[in-house]
Amino acid sequence: MVRLARSREFDHLVVESSGISEPAPVARLFTTESRVAALYDVNALVTVVDARQFRDAFAGEGTPERRTDPDADERPLSDLLVEQVEVSNVVLLNKADLCTDAELAEAEELIAALQPDAETIRTEFSAVDPARLLDEDRFDPDEIGDLPGWKRALADDEGDGHDEGGHDGDGHAHDEHGDHAHRHPDEVYGVTSFTYRRRRPFHPGRIAALLRDLPESVVRSKGTLWVADNDHRQVVGQAGPSVRVEAPGPWIASLPEIDRDLYRSNRPDLEWHDEHGDRLTEYVVIGTGLDREAVTEALDDCLVTDEEWERLEEGESLGADDPFPDEPGAEVALREPGA
Repeated sequence: MVRLARSREFDHLVVESSGISEPAPVARLFTTESRVAALYDVNALVTVVDARQFRDAFAGEGTPERRTDPDADERPLSDLLVEQVEVSNVVLLNKADLCTDAELAEAEELIAALQPDAETIRTEFSAVDPARLLDEDRFDPDEIGDLPGWKRALADDEGDGHDEGGHDGDGHAHDEHGDHAHRHPDEVYGVTSFTYRRRRPFHPGRIAALLRDLPESVVRSKGTLWVADNDHRQVVGQAGPSVRVEAPGPWIASLPEIDRDLYRSNRPDLEWHDEHGDRLTEYVVIGTGLDREAVTEALDDCLVTDEEWERLEEGESLGADDPFPDEPGAEVALREPGA
């Protein structure tokens, strides 16, 4: 970020943290006496939440509170939602079109309870005027009060004897949660993840059925799938009950030889297999209480069998129902909330 500030001309720097990261340590990087903080001014901390999932996570429980019991083995995933909202200046209440007005109002009340100073904006597909996020100076590190949010997190971290950026000598961030701050989110919230990689295509019908019926423990998954009988890369994005698939473009290996060679010459770092080219499944699965072996076995069961593989190599079609898009930019919904 120091190099960017010195060598590039731009109006704004947008830092997107991992979906399961605690944002306060990132904010401290820009508010402490460091080289980075000297080069940047923070405009706002923005959090995007799934309106229905956020409401359902706390439905009937009243105002959510973060659990800070140092003796607890792990904190629930809902604590992470609390943490991310608490430090926000702006909360995008996304997928508002999938909720009733009453559900949205309840979600807004929960957000207001967590962070009264935050502006809540209802959105669909996270569409919002960039000026509302980038051009308004909402962040004031000197305004330390008793309200929840980044103010308390940053105030509690000052004067704790750690070096620049609120880190100890081992590089672990500290915050108000004591020992929890030293632990990765997968330890603290019970969130684990793994990447499934295979160079064998999926049977379109079987993988579609699995994506429509993923275990409840899978809260988020995303990646590129190689699906048989389809020359296009399939980019799947799943969040809770929503599963959408987009075809951004064809596999380079499926292009005519002249075009294929041109693409490869312009992308020297492209991972290329002698037989399959760039065709490859890379699918990240994130969940709570995730049974990695069971999910991996379920995915493996969706791969084409040896007999099906032989048919494909002979140029035959599997003749299966194929719900996946086959035009560049096309998108389909395999599953929607409530379906």
